[in-house]
Amino acid sequence: MSSNSSLDPAALPTDKELVLKVIPMPADCNANGDIFGGWVMAQVDLAGSVVPARHVDGRMATVAVNQFIFKQPVRVGDILSFFAEVTRIGNTSITVQVEVYAERFRAQGQYVKVTEASLTYVAIDDNGKPRPIPRTQPAA
Repeated sequence: MSSNSSLDPAALPTDKELVLKVIPMPADCNANGDIFGGWVMAQVDLAGSVVPARHVDGRMATVAVNQFIFKQPVRVGDILSFFAEVTRIGNTSITVQVEVYAERFRAQGQYVKVTEASLTYVAIDDNGKPRPIPRTQPAA
């Protein structure tokens, strides 16, 4: 993981949907002064669930974190932008790709990709059992 964000400037994606923006705070830091990886993972899980919720039409649960890459540290005061897209829809599950970009506190308007992940969610019934995903088009 590189710690020099100026080496990896990035443009925000235009092919994915902005689903969440959040600013990490001091309570989210580890002993090194960086944001806990687990905090970032929790935010990615929340962001990743936004788009499939439109397809599932009811309850769903995270069943897999297929890939999770920390590319850069996240710092207190960064403005994090989470972009997501559905990459696969199965009978009961949906896979989503999430990319996270940081707008550094002291470098407004410049972005660096800090995290990317692939997660799978499954549609569940009231008893927590997998159920089929409706095959209608989601509302825009």
